[in-house]
Amino acid sequence: MVWSLAVWFGSALLILAVLTQRWWDPWLAKSGVDWRAFPLRWYLLGFPATVIRIRWRWKQVCLINDLSISRKPTRMAVGDLAVRGTALRPIAPSLGLPRVTRTGLVVRVRLNPGQTPRPFLNATGALEHAWRVHRVRISSPRRGELIVTVTAQDSLSRGDAKADQQPDRFLAARVGRIEDGGAWVLDLREIPHWLLVGATQSGKSTLLAAWVVRLAPQRLALVGIDCKGGLELGLVESRLSALACNRPEAIELLRALVQEMQDRMAACRAARVRSIWQLPESERPVPIVVLVDELAELYLSDGSRESRDEVAQCATLLLRVAQLGAALGLHLVVAGQRVGSELGPGVTALRAQLGGRIAHRVNDEATAEMALGDLSPDAIAVAQTIEPDEKGVAVTTVGGRWMRARSDLTTPEQARTVADKHAHLTPHLPVLAHCMTGGGTSE
Repeated sequence: MVWSLAVWFGSALLILAVLTQRWWDPWLAKSGVDWRAFPLRWYLLGFPATVIRIRWRWKQVCLINDLSISRKPTRMAVGDLAVRGTALRPIAPSLGLPRVTRTGLVVRVRLNPGQTPRPFLNATGALEHAWRVHRVRISSPRRGELIVTVTAQDSLSRGDAKADQQPDRFLAARVGRIEDGGAWVLDLREIPHWLLVGATQSGKSTLLAAWVVRLAPQRLALVGIDCKGGLELGLVESRLSALACNRPEAIELLRALVQEMQDRMAACRAARVRSIWQLPESERPVPIVVLVDELAELYLSDGSRESRDEVAQCATLLLRVAQLGAALGLHLVVAGQRVGSELGPGVTALRAQLGGRIAHRVNDEATAEMALGDLSPDAIAVAQTIEPDEKGVAVTTVGGRWMRARSDLTTPEQARTVADKHAHLTPHLPVLAHCMTGGGTSE
């Protein structure tokens, strides 16, 4: 009786969805909502069809990809010979009840004795093809169990992400969306320093622009280091408290930032607190977000003594800002096309201080490994599968797990307009202004 009612109710919902598609599709299109992203269609049609495919093909996929076991041994002795064969009755792991999500489903798998997660991780491509879904991710929270997360469609490919128009939290920026359809939020209070890597035309500069656009309305200082002559960050210079366009200027600016840190340390010590966030709001200095575009320009040397000295100074000063800046309201956002160990030990030491990692499409495995290897080794291969036509798509790590995300399409004109609109919020920092006018700073 219960099953009959369930089948009748499910059939009624399917018929209702099909019959009403003619009027709710145009209504959604007129309201600017993509019907393919509307959860109702997935709940009524996509989810039941996907569950049927998963259940129907589970044993077959397990058999083909050696994910099943046999209760009987696969080796038998025939006379003096040991013969190895294939079990006639393989047993697939137990598949639990699927739980629906907004963009897919989650199902728990109980492994048979002796099985490990590795073969299932290697078979995710086969599962995606068999189930006709966009992506299958497998994790093992405890021994003997797998959590299979299925994403039905690629939410990153349906046009450009649109950021929420509501104001961001302080020092947080919604720069796009993640693959499960949620907002991609970069929060400097949670993760104070970030590393961005990506090849030319991969979307790295677009992400920086989207980040600046979302931070521009907030009461904070933006400082830029762009050793490509200011070609990228020069677009938003009206919102920057200081901009260094070559390595000598970058050294002076970093010295000024270190001096600012020392002043803030003295203020915290006098107030007997451990960070500026424990100071009264009226006495709290403004946070500073330091944007570094093309890190390699600060570390490359032509072999001369002067060049080596400049590289050493940049490495030391950047590392000091990264090590001490979080509690003092200084945050680093470092970007580069090529970030590898061949740039010197200073880059490796700096990388260890940058907890947030974002990898766009890269040209070599070493750069992806430098960005993601120490946090999530499995994400390295995923970062290398990003296609050239997937503009703005990146792999990022949050809380020990990785995910694919896509930044908003922010044009240079939009970035320039927003920077000019909020230029009046640019705080005047005397120590930075003094160094950029040639006054220099003391160590």
